[in-house]
Amino acid sequence: MSSLSIAGLSAVCIFGGSLAGMGLARRLPGHHLGKEMQDLVKLSAGTIATLTALVLGLLVSSSKSSFDAMNTGIVQGSAKFILLDRTLAHCGPAAKDVREQLKRTLAAGIEAVWPMEKTGVPALTAFERSNGMEMLQDKLRELTPQNDAQRQAIAQAQQIAGDLSQTRWLLIEQAQNQLPLPLLLILIFWLFLLFVSFGLFAPRNVMALVVLFVGACAISAAVFLVLELNQPLDGFVKVSNAPLRNALRHLGE
Repeated sequence: MSSLSIAGLSAVCIFGGSLAGMGLARRLPGHHLGKEMQDLVKLSAGTIATLTALVLGLLVSSSKSSFDAMNTGIVQGSAKFILLDRTLAHCGPAAKDVREQLKRTLAAGIEAVWPMEKTGVPALTAFERSNGMEMLQDKLRELTPQNDAQRQAIAQAQQIAGDLSQTRWLLIEQAQNQLPLPLLLILIFWLFLLFVSFGLFAPRNVMALVVLFVGACAISAAVFLVLELNQPLDGFVKVSNAPLRNALRHLGE
């Protein structure tokens, strides 16, 4: 399910808790809704609210850290693409094919993650898209240095290409990070109980329903934000591809 769908279901469940509380209040005898019971419910609701705020805050912080780590990896990878191209330029005309492969690999990566972004670079085959960096490293090994300077440049290029390959797989693994389903269900259950307590003593009018609905939507928006930040390459909130596109413009110069 998408983040938006999960957030929508969360809003329905949470607001349903307030409706359940209102319905329960109509069926309970009057002595069950006295002052002492209100104090007890407020105490329990305060405990649940504290736990919920703590968990939700930690989830937002953790998801933001994952998002920032992905963005940092993309910025660093973009710089390494430019550095690799500049290093290959010192290898002379023999490295022309390798530099072209580098540019096409980067363009394919941009279009794979951001399909709406067209780079204008000829597309790679399916095999090349999935093995672009490996093919680049193979071509680097085939280069024959003509002097010590080229030998040093090729060695440096191989090291940078290895770092890029490692960064690529690290980003792929980070993108697979998923929010544990039991944790999400427990969080929504706590919110459901919290809104049951709100509905139990809420006035029976349209304004109260509107306030409770807006509160449920606001909390669901936080759940949506957690899910989106936890998947920085998918959904509505994505990391920017500006560093990669900037690197692409500099390749081959």
